[in-house]
Amino acid sequence: MTDSKEAHSPAAKKQDNPLTDIIVNVILPVLILSHCSKDGEKAWHLGPYVAMGLAIAIPLAYGVWHFVQHKKLNTFSAVGVFNVLLTGLITIYLFSDNDPGTRKNAPLLFGIKEAVQPLILGSLFLITHRSTTPLFNAFVYNNAIFDHGRINQKVKENGKETELEKLLWSSTVLFFGSFCLSAAMNLGLAYYFLNDLDPTAENWKELYNKDVGRITGWGFLVIGVPLLVVGGFILARMIKGLKTLTGLETDKILQAR
Repeated sequence: MTDSKEAHSPAAKKQDNPLTDIIVNVILPVLILSHCSKDGEKAWHLGPYVAMGLAIAIPLAYGVWHFVQHKKLNTFSAVGVFNVLLTGLITIYLFSDNDPGTRKNAPLLFGIKEAVQPLILGSLFLITHRSTTPLFNAFVYNNAIFDHGRINQKVKENGKETELEKLLWSSTVLFFGSFCLSAAMNLGLAYYFLNDLDPTAENWKELYNKDVGRITGWGFLVIGVPLLVVGGFILARMIKGLKTLTGLETDKILQAR
């Protein structure tokens, strides 16, 4: 009962608001990097250093505020903050050295950084599988969608506990696969946007910021679309597998709406 009340509490709803996460971690940084990186006469032309610093500071500050407010570390927020810090470190390294040879490393460095984020997230699904709170259960096989009480009772009655464990593990591995696909696509995105960037250009830092903004925006889709497609496939696969293991129909496996 406690978990149910917490799940419906105002704090929990605020914590899990995806729109706020998208605005703070994707939309605002993209807008800042795309439109504020110039050294110009407009009030919003902040220059490449200030624009990059602001684009990093906003999601970082939000992540810290989120943790202070809820006194709980959110896995996805933590990985997002780690990603922001890596962006800052790579940018400082590239901006502090005017050597074109160093700047040529931008596609590789940023590509690795973009690939690391989904790989870390995906690995957490595998690492937490044997724990008391598997990340897969929170993300897909959660009690808000599936009737765990009824499912577990029927699985136990039918002696199918091992088969249920295999179903959950194989689904977790499939979900990890979607993150691996996202990592490869993110690496390709970084090379696509940064590989043609002229390291000798006078406005190289401004162009770099704009490309980072594009990568940030497209990276959200590159991670989100595979997760959505694979998530839908896994959900259908889970329902089919649970029907076989329990003998229940779909409306008995899923929570009543």
